[in-house]
Amino acid sequence: MRRFFGYILSPIHYLAWGLLLLIFHPLQWIAFNAFGYKVHKWVVDTLNFFLVGSNYLLGNSVKFMNKQDLPIGRPIIFIANHQSLYDIPAMIWFLRKYHAKFISKIELTKGIPSISYNLKHGGAANIDRKDPRQSITEIAKLGTRMKEKKWSAMIFPEGTRSKNGIVKPFQSGGVATLLKKCPEALLVPIAINNSWKMVRYGIFPLSTFERMTWEVLKPIEPQKRSADELVLEVENEIRKALGQLPVGSLQ
Repeated sequence: MRRFFGYILSPIHYLAWGLLLLIFHPLQWIAFNAFGYKVHKWVVDTLNFFLVGSNYLLGNSVKFMNKQDLPIGRPIIFIANHQSLYDIPAMIWFLRKYHAKFISKIELTKGIPSISYNLKHGGAANIDRKDPRQSITEIAKLGTRMKEKKWSAMIFPEGTRSKNGIVKPFQSGGVATLLKKCPEALLVPIAINNSWKMVRYGIFPLSTFERMTWEVLKPIEPQKRSADELVLEVENEIRKALGQLPVGSLQ
C-alpha cells in the first residue's frame, strides 16, 4: 500500500522539492551578496522549513524531539547516524539557532540548485574523500570557524547512509580534527529513525505514511578524552536509542 501511494504522491513531492530549490537559489544569492551571512542563513533556514514540510505531501510525518538544555553561544558537534538525504533538512531547521554547519562531500557543491550554493557559501566543510589531506584541512578550517564564531558542526561518522536503519561503525577522524581546533565543543548525539524507509524502494517511488523521528540525546563533555572513546560512546548511545545492540555486546 505504501508503495502504491508512492507512485501517486512521489511526483508531487519531487515537484515541490524542485520548485523550492529553484526558487530559493536566487534568493540565497541576493541575500548573501547584498546582506551577508545573517540574512543568507535566514533564507537557508526558511528553505529547509519548507523542505521538511514537503514530507507531508507523502503522508510522512516528522517528529523532532529535543528535551536537552543545550547551550547557546558554545560550539557543539552534533553527531548523528545517517539514513537518507531526508535526514538533513530537519536538522538544519530544528537546530537553526546553533549555526550548525555540515561536513559534506565536495561533489555536492556543484550542480544542485540552492544546496550547492549553501555548501559553498554557508560555512560548510566540503571534503574530497579521495584526498585525505584536503579533507583534514577543510575540517580543521571548520573547527577554527567554530571556535572563532561560536558555530556548531553536524557530522555523520558512518561515512555513508544505512539502507536498512542498522547503524554502521562510526569513524572518529572528523570529530578528532574538530576537537583539536575547538576543544571546548560539546558533543551531542542525535538518533535518526525511519528516514531510510522513505527510500526503501529507491528514489522512485518514495515510501508513504512513514513516521520519521529525530531525537537529541544527552550531551557529552569531552573532558580531554580521546576522540575514539568519545565517538564510541556517541555511537552506543544512538544504538541504544534505536533499540540496537551497543558495540561490544553479545550478539
